Amino acid sequence: MNRYRPRTLALELTMIAAALFVGFPVYVLVNLAVRPASDTSSPIEPTTSPTLDNFTQAWQQGALGGALANSVLVTVCSVTIVLAVSSLAAYPLARVTARWSRGTYLLVLLGLVLPFQLASLPLYQTMRDLGLLGTPWALVLFYSGLQVPFTVFLYVGFLRALPRDFEDAALIDGCTPLQGFRYVVLPMLKPVTVTALVLNTVAVWNDFFTPLLYLSGSAQQTMPVAIAGFVGQYVTDWNLIFAALVISILPVLLVYFVLQRSIINGFAGGLKG
Repeated sequence: MNRYRPRTLALELTMIAAALFVGFPVYVLVNLAVRPASDTSSPIEPTTSPTLDNFTQAWQQGALGGALANSVLVTVCSVTIVLAVSSLAAYPLARVTARWSRGTYLLVLLGLVLPFQLASLPLYQTMRDLGLLGTPWALVLFYSGLQVPFTVFLYVGFLRALPRDFEDAALIDGCTPLQGFRYVVLPMLKPVTVTALVLNTVAVWNDFFTPLLYLSGSAQQTMPVAIAGFVGQYVTDWNLIFAALVISILPVLLVYFVLQRSIINGFAGGLKG
């Protein structure tokens, strides 16, 4: 029978302190989001007369409806393409031991070392020549290439830890390599796929520089750029900014709560693998 020991108390106090440390910024965010503009008290002090008008004003003044739709479109399309391309590319890189495979894998990993800012100018010119500037598809194309090296790295590491027995059995039974990947390997990649899904979604959803660069001068914008529009040179309405931040966070939280069990299992399995 487990006894309650001083070490257990210390662990509980540590977890409580960690929870307070993480929850305090969230409290300040929500507290200021529902605070009237006339209330100039400390951000830590609880709001005595909360209001939802900040959300309405932020939604209307910042055109957050269109920005939210663009963010969802860019994130869903980009992450889907990245996961599909990366998983298919990682499979031969992890299973083939030829010299060309190792060289190709190192070439892919080079994308993790080189900062994408080095290619900002030629990429911008390419998007301009393709007529994609000012459209969300420029972002989809950009993220689909930018996130592949890191995602391939995750998949290759996980695939190398998987036994090949099931694949070999499928090939003996007459499956092609592509069929073996689709029906045998892909279901076993669920843990690392969920991990890559979460990491890529957060990276694409929160990116500010790329939408600012490729959507500048157009009516199209994503949530980070729309929120930045509330910051003025002389006047900044922080209550609207915090309300817009809450609106931006809600879709991600909704996805997390819907897929909570799969995400936790995926992180545990992906990190273990």
